[in-house]
Amino acid sequence: MALKALIFDVDGTLAETEFDGHRVAFNEAFAAARLGWHWDLPTYRRLLAVTGGKERMLAWWRELDPVGAEAGDVPARIRELHFDKTARYAALVAAGRMQLRPGVERLLGEARAAGLRLAIATTTTFDNVEALLRHTLGEEATGWFEVIGAGDAVAAKKPAPDIYRHVLARLGIDANEAIAFEDSGPGLASALAAGLACVVTPSLLAADAPFDERALAVIDHLGEDGAAAGGIALGRPWRGVLGPATLAAWRRVYENEN
Repeated sequence: MALKALIFDVDGTLAETEFDGHRVAFNEAFAAARLGWHWDLPTYRRLLAVTGGKERMLAWWRELDPVGAEAGDVPARIRELHFDKTARYAALVAAGRMQLRPGVERLLGEARAAGLRLAIATTTTFDNVEALLRHTLGEEATGWFEVIGAGDAVAAKKPAPDIYRHVLARLGIDANEAIAFEDSGPGLASALAAGLACVVTPSLLAADAPFDERALAVIDHLGEDGAAAGGIALGRPWRGVLGPATLAAWRRVYENEN
């Protein structure tokens, strides 16, 4: 079937937001609440196996205090922390701390020009998505995406396929009419479980991780003129600047082989 839509993860995929964005905002919120918590880089890398900020904080709380983490007021306290953290992250984005990864803006523009529909499937909140898009692509950028599946739109977060199924249903298309873009193992697993072909551009946090060989491609970035991307596509070495025509060709081969 013809390629109709591109569905993007956000954190790590559109921009390297985790180390110097979300992690910093979490630590600022923890300090403001006087919790005595601090997520260094190794700790944060490990905790990213838990998708969703509120879920990540609860997992950490359970590590530190398994009994206390089950107290009745914990969900409300986590919501308050997450609200504060989200505001702090938005301030970091507004200050220009987050930049798009190579090729992202170019591919979005080319996809729109080619008539492809754009969507987002992420565990981060809508406010975080909007802040990143507005400050990196402009005030109108949120409107480029026909569907934004974010935050708590579904109960089961990645690696469960629910968020991708939600976005596909909102778009009214089948999985074989779209390609997903992810940066991590849990994200790839989510896309594959939803029946999607998936291009992986590993983030800094996942650069050394093994990826499921069923990925459509695993490449270092999307490529820019004068700065080609490289990696493996359809099981073979590939180098170039990824655009709609290449994606459509990859999708046809992938569909025939799967």
